[in-house]
Amino acid sequence: MKRSTIKKIFSTTPNGQTVLIKGWVRTFRNNQFISLNDGSCMGNLQVVVDFENTDDDILKRITTGAALAIEGTLIPSIGKGQTVEIKALQIAILGDCDPEKYPLQPKKHSLEFLREIAHLRFRTNTFNAVFKVRHALAYAVHRFFNDKGFVYLHTPIITGSDCEGAGEMFRVSTLDLHHPPKTADGKIDFSEDFFGKETNLTVSGQLEGELAAMALGEIYTFGPTFRAENSNTSRHLAEFWMIEPEVAFADLEDNMDLAEELLKYVINHALIHCSEELEFLKTRLLDEEKQKPQNERSELDLVAKLNFCLNNEFERLTYTEAIDILKHSKPNQKKQFKYLIDEWGADLQSEHERYLVEKHFKKPVILTDYPKNIKAFYMRQNEDGKTVRAMDILFPGIGEIVGGSQREERLTLLEQRMKEMNLPMEEMNWYIDTRRFGSAPHAGFGLGFERLVLFVTGMTNIRDVIPFPRTPKNAEF
Repeated sequence: MKRSTIKKIFSTTPNGQTVLIKGWVRTFRNNQFISLNDGSCMGNLQVVVDFENTDDDILKRITTGAALAIEGTLIPSIGKGQTVEIKALQIAILGDCDPEKYPLQPKKHSLEFLREIAHLRFRTNTFNAVFKVRHALAYAVHRFFNDKGFVYLHTPIITGSDCEGAGEMFRVSTLDLHHPPKTADGKIDFSEDFFGKETNLTVSGQLEGELAAMALGEIYTFGPTFRAENSNTSRHLAEFWMIEPEVAFADLEDNMDLAEELLKYVINHALIHCSEELEFLKTRLLDEEKQKPQNERSELDLVAKLNFCLNNEFERLTYTEAIDILKHSKPNQKKQFKYLIDEWGADLQSEHERYLVEKHFKKPVILTDYPKNIKAFYMRQNEDGKTVRAMDILFPGIGEIVGGSQREERLTLLEQRMKEMNLPMEEMNWYIDTRRFGSAPHAGFGLGFERLVLFVTGMTNIRDVIPFPRTPKNAEF
């Protein structure tokens, strides 16, 4: 007999038909009621066992976490909160689970504890919901760009260039760490390395994306990126996924429009296709917030917050206007900010971004025209000589979720900026060629996928929205 999923069983009208289901035991009560989950949906299916006519050895092996195959009759359920159940005819144990050693017993576990057993946390309702929402968002991203005619480009994971110029990169090498080859002046000789030069894991696919956009018009990348930044926070990972479109003949306004449209599209997709998961996560969040003082609780529940983002235009303002608001804000004047804003040119911190979004405007914000000294070399310079055509999108509870800009298409100004920042011109010749041969205005942005999942699921730690988090001193599994 072919196996039916529990999701399919829930939508089947019971008329005494025989079905085969397979799954893992969540609970087994009174030697009679098995609560079974197979991962196909959030709900557990109740299986009723005739314990008087079931072998004792089988009953003893039906423990939380055990994998079972059950053949039985599908009948209407008289139990609360369920429409169907299965009356077991045959039970086979596919995989035993020792209850003395299995860490996921039927009780509430903290997220901190579940991070320590990340290889098993998929089996909980919370992570079942989180990773299904993650899947839906990833699918929606591809669908959005595909339907708009973008080309999906796979940019390299191993690269010889540092897109951001920050230098916080993971080195890729096959050299002997204990006895590396040396040059005459005692430095490591990377010409002897696998690629014949110094290489790293990519921090962004943007530069390579620009090359393709200058021929294909509209492209996007969606892949893993890496930062060797020693940030042990709830918002940072050493390995994360980035969505990066690049569009030829686009300016900053086009860029902002595209980013806002993308965010609204994928959030709407999750609301439509993950309603069960989002309802569960909403309830979970409301329970969690009951522990907080009233003034620290969210004004909107999770689903209301997502709908609020869909139904409101994002507030657009310049960095200069934002600095003015922050400078005169209560937290700044009462010295409640950890990083006080006293002059133009300050690099905005998460506390400032969240103040603008959560307290001042109470909706998503797009900041533009940042000081060029705190932004990357490739951003188009404004006529004032002080600012660049950059834009960041700030979300409630998250801070920056998107960073992008109109790119500097003017050869002389790009080269001048690269020299100012001491970037290796010769090594970047391939990039500069796009400005030598048929240069055109273009723009793009990067959307941190985990921060998007964090926002949509209402989780509070970025380590809980990626299957196997990579953070300082942690590379398990």
